Amino acid sequence: MEGGGYGALSSNQFLGSVPAVVINDEKTPLTGESSRADPRTFPPGTSYDGADRPAGNSWAAVFSVSSYTPYFNVDTDIVADRIISSINSFRGDFFGKIDANPDLYGPVWISTTLIFMLAFAGNIASYLIQNKKTSTDLAWKFDVSYFNLAAFVIYGYTVVIPTGFYFLFQYFGVAAASLVRLWCMWGYSLFIFIPCSLLMVIPVTMIRWLVIIVAGASSGTFIAMNLKTYTEERDLIVMVASAFLLQFALALFIEIYFFG
Repeated sequence: MEGGGYGALSSNQFLGSVPAVVINDEKTPLTGESSRADPRTFPPGTSYDGADRPAGNSWAAVFSVSSYTPYFNVDTDIVADRIISSINSFRGDFFGKIDANPDLYGPVWISTTLIFMLAFAGNIASYLIQNKKTSTDLAWKFDVSYFNLAAFVIYGYTVVIPTGFYFLFQYFGVAAASLVRLWCMWGYSLFIFIPCSLLMVIPVTMIRWLVIIVAGASSGTFIAMNLKTYTEERDLIVMVASAFLLQFALALFIEIYFFG
């Protein structure tokens, strides 16, 4: 028997031998890893690639509750900071604060709180005005219809008006305009009416009108100063002025229908 014959056999030919494992360093990307959901876009679930270009868009995500999670990914400190920015109406830096993460939590919370405050304060104001005008003990009833009116006006205004301006910006070629950013800004612009509604219960007409005029002017200025960032390179001053007037008209509506 020649000893050299054993050396000619391959190790893979032995019974029970295990083939060598080839390790591949290339990792298979996980599903969705190459794209990310961007809270700056609508409908929810729109994905962006690494160069911040739209990689996909599906309106089916509108009907998925989980798709709205990025719009509510904020904490108390962020919401408080954005509320303070909405009160400092002349700064015009709100879009810079919300650029990376515009939220809908603040607008939903502010709108809902304002609805209850208008209905509650409006009824108190009507009670005080009734007692002031007459000395007789007339029966006073809590007007539940204030809730319906406030919900219809506030929710409708917060959704419809920004949406209308978004489509106008798209028509005039302002590609930087974002529907979610506009919803966010308009929602936070209503915060000033919450504390003002408490002052509106004072049964003095001059004080109520002074309060609502200041609130409407401040809120309208906040909207106009921030919309200017979209219109600096275009002659769209009419749109900015229209936004201010609409906000001021909302303030007048609140005074007339809830505290008049």
